[in-house]
Amino acid sequence: MSRPAAAIGRGITRVTDTALGPYQTAVIRIGFSATWLLFLLREFPNRQQMYGPGGPWSWDLAQQLIAGNHAFTVLMWSDSQVWFETVYALAVLAAVLLLVGWRTRTMSVLFMVGVLSLQNRNIFIGDGGDNVIHLMAIYLVFTRCGQVWSLDARRARLARGARARGEWPRPDRIGPALWCVFGLLLAAATAVGKISGGWLGGWLTVLWGLWAVQGLWWAVGRYARGGEPRVLLDLVANLTHNAALFMIMAEACLIYATAGWYKIQGSRWQDGTAVYYPLHLDSFSPWPALSDTLSANGTLVMLVTYGTVLVQVAFPFTLLNRRVKNVLLALMITEHAVIAVVLGLPFFSLAMIAADAVFLPTSFLRRLGDGAARARGRLFSGVPGRRDRASRGPDRQGPDEQEGPDEQGPDRQGPDKQRPGAPGAAGEPHVGFTA
Repeated sequence: MSRPAAAIGRGITRVTDTALGPYQTAVIRIGFSATWLLFLLREFPNRQQMYGPGGPWSWDLAQQLIAGNHAFTVLMWSDSQVWFETVYALAVLAAVLLLVGWRTRTMSVLFMVGVLSLQNRNIFIGDGGDNVIHLMAIYLVFTRCGQVWSLDARRARLARGARARGEWPRPDRIGPALWCVFGLLLAAATAVGKISGGWLGGWLTVLWGLWAVQGLWWAVGRYARGGEPRVLLDLVANLTHNAALFMIMAEACLIYATAGWYKIQGSRWQDGTAVYYPLHLDSFSPWPALSDTLSANGTLVMLVTYGTVLVQVAFPFTLLNRRVKNVLLALMITEHAVIAVVLGLPFFSLAMIAADAVFLPTSFLRRLGDGAARARGRLFSGVPGRRDRASRGPDRQGPDEQEGPDEQGPDRQGPDKQRPGAPGAAGEPHVGFTA
């Protein structure tokens, strides 16, 4: 076999056999859910003016707009105040549960529904950060983002420990219950015609398809005796995850490339003064004294202006060189942190930092997780029942060993992670539900 053909074969094996970037997708899950959660909590006092049925952008005006653009939002199902408060509360709850990684498959769908429902209800109050959250909420649905740093991973680890001790893990009742409840809600919404778009390619296809896939996954894991169905579903899940991860990376590169090339065409960016002007806008000057101090240094303004363009245009090309990529990545994260403070755009900056995190090295993320685990151990070292666990240090298991029931492939349920067709794998009990 020729060398190119062998390389292609190894690449195909890798993208079908493994869900790549488990730590990167976990960071994206945590980053975007935390950003959206903080936004909802900060705007809680203003929620009526922003998204409420009696706000400036009224329910009737929104209905006319959505009738033309066919955007998805459950807030248009009713103009009731109770319905609005329920949707807002569920959006907050979904963000919290996705943040901690509880039933990540289900919560990622609810998170997407919450994001789309609120943002599409009033499209005139968003910024670039909202657009990023909008897109990433959709991509997250197709990733296996609970393989590490999640309650799903912890639950799977406890189940493996129970099997290793010869104990039979308790059957999962929460997953099937969630699946049935959401199936009934989806059926009711479909029956009264609340979900538009038709069956072929519309939101009915998407939502019913996701619901049916979860049921199929559970049925195969519960009843299939042969290994082939489990292997097939796991292969499809890995391919879907890796495709979604690629889309997230491509989206981040596209954002920076287009922003950089558009800046090049602007005269203020060409003469090195573009950064000066937003520092003197009242809307973007939460700290006027700080803005005046920064803008008073002409050399600093010029360096930041040209440096911003250079970093944004160059970043997509630096992905081929790990060291240069890491340097530019650190610069971009620092830049967004400065924007959050100086220009008063915290949620835009958090969204962009969360998108940047997909390019962080795995070794760095593992060290970050280990440091967080040690800090947690010291924090709870005096709590009864936690001292022994803290003394063992951080969990060093790999991502495949930490997949939760909501994130497992059908063939990753045994402590030895054998393929379902391997000897001894077929008799392992099913311990999760992928709803």
